[in-house]
Amino acid sequence: MYRTEYPQPQFQRKHWQNLNGQWQFAFDDADEGQRKQWYREHDWSEHIEVPFAYQSQLSGISDTTGHAVVWYQRTVTSQAESGETVLLHFGAVDYGADVWLDGQFIGHHQGGHTSFSFDITNQVSDSAEHTLTVRVWDPIHDEEVTRGKQSWTGRSEGIWYTNTTGIWQTVWLEYVPQTYLESVQYFPDISAGTITIKGTIKHFVPGTQVQAVITFKDDPVTETIVTPEIDSFTFTADVFAKKIFRSGYHNDGRLWTPEHPHLFAIRFTTKTPNGEQDVIDSYFGMREVRTESGMVFLNNRPYYQKLVLDQGYWSEGLLTAPSDEAFKKDIKLAKAMGFNGARLHQKVEDPRFLYWADQLGFICWGECASAPVFSARAESALYAEWQEIIDRDFNHPAIITWVPLNESWGVRSIHDDRQQQHFSQALYHLIHSLDPTRLVQSNDGWEQTETDICAIHNYSHGESAESPQYAYFKDSLSTWQKLLSQPPGSFDIFAKGFAYAGQPILLTEFGGIGYNKVDADAGWGYTGAHSDAEFRNELQRIFTAVASSKSLNGFCYTQLYDTEQEVNGLMTYDRTPKIPVKEIYEILDYFVPSYIESQAREHMLS
Repeated sequence: MYRTEYPQPQFQRKHWQNLNGQWQFAFDDADEGQRKQWYREHDWSEHIEVPFAYQSQLSGISDTTGHAVVWYQRTVTSQAESGETVLLHFGAVDYGADVWLDGQFIGHHQGGHTSFSFDITNQVSDSAEHTLTVRVWDPIHDEEVTRGKQSWTGRSEGIWYTNTTGIWQTVWLEYVPQTYLESVQYFPDISAGTITIKGTIKHFVPGTQVQAVITFKDDPVTETIVTPEIDSFTFTADVFAKKIFRSGYHNDGRLWTPEHPHLFAIRFTTKTPNGEQDVIDSYFGMREVRTESGMVFLNNRPYYQKLVLDQGYWSEGLLTAPSDEAFKKDIKLAKAMGFNGARLHQKVEDPRFLYWADQLGFICWGECASAPVFSARAESALYAEWQEIIDRDFNHPAIITWVPLNESWGVRSIHDDRQQQHFSQALYHLIHSLDPTRLVQSNDGWEQTETDICAIHNYSHGESAESPQYAYFKDSLSTWQKLLSQPPGSFDIFAKGFAYAGQPILLTEFGGIGYNKVDADAGWGYTGAHSDAEFRNELQRIFTAVASSKSLNGFCYTQLYDTEQEVNGLMTYDRTPKIPVKEIYEILDYFVPSYIESQAREHMLS
């Protein structure tokens, strides 16, 4: 079993070759492979199913012990046509990767969650068999690397899960002409009804033309041809004719929302004077997000976010979904429960998940895996990964918020350490400088610095007899402002020197009702339930308190499914709902709170 879908569906070419499947594999606990040149010759004793990490069941190895260095090898045969450039792509390799082809070093990449590629045109011959070798270094006990929810103790315990070491997303070859479209970025303007497109051309030659044909539900919208003078270009296309725009705006006829995830298709054709031609199929969504008057606005309308925490783990594949259908299933189940999006927690999710979020209408808050400690090395790693994250995922309309830090992980002294505060601010401004189209939440949970959203975590909802502990969710905004300076938990909501400045307030972690239907004593949650009825009643009690708030602009419930020893999901680890999906939907169905509706009406009238 291996993944066969095109790995980057938002930038898709027809001529490509999937390299997933069985590879030769070896542990290198003595770290002697480089010295002994395993990339030239080695007696391979194991096999692994790529793209599944050796710790997972689907890898065929299923060994959860720690091995810091592992090796992969397989043969590849180029299918390039005459004159084509050959690109070798890796979806994600955790943590550092060195790559050889026929014993010749190709390149290195560091960062366990982001994609990378190499031009191997000069190293391959048509129809010849080549040997591809990958060495992966994953320092399991190193707290300075970005690891997210992966345990650095070697044990799955508490909120930390089994490690993922090695290749965990698709590996593939792509065949392109010598001059090809390298990247594009979309900047929608729904008020003007236009899309601005910025692109770059690799190996640009004078006279190159780029044609962009935009369609909506197979109907022609517009066609643009540009002849850049350099290797980059920018143009703006009108995608809402006035007549269409009036209808589309008021009826969501052409805007992207979770309720109506309308998408425009776009085909780019790059042509050079010598006849080379590169064809890419892509898509974009017309949507905008901003904050105003203490509310999040989606497409100029207040929007209440009903999010669920998604850890991005599967029992048989760990960080790697067993199939493309598994992505769709998670999104469809979450929407059927009444959620309109998810926090993709401490993981940069596979582009295939983001594709289905775009297609099905599912808001995403994108996070990056944190490093557990603060150091110059950890800072550099996070800066680098965020640049690669935004470069790869910029065009997904489903992503509306970036979250660079969570609960002060890796910045334990941020409350009063000005250096760590500067780091948080630097991430906030770096992300905004790279992506002006989204919101940034600086440190989700507490001890926030500069931020577009005030995001609060609180599990102090207690048992039924302790309901007064949760009563503050019913308070007005003025009371919340006092609570923000004197929070009910053990952490201040804002770091020293920073204060609430009218941002939308969202409860971005709460709930976590532990319920193991098979073994009541196994696993843990933030509160407990021992029957379907008790689980249902706890959900009802907690969500009723949240819905009563006169201040919250949205929430994120913990969590969508159990993950290893955490049994606080709405579903089990294998995605079986603990109570009927319809009953969860009925509990969530009374949102949006009336105060949001009244504020929205006042804003629209003004």
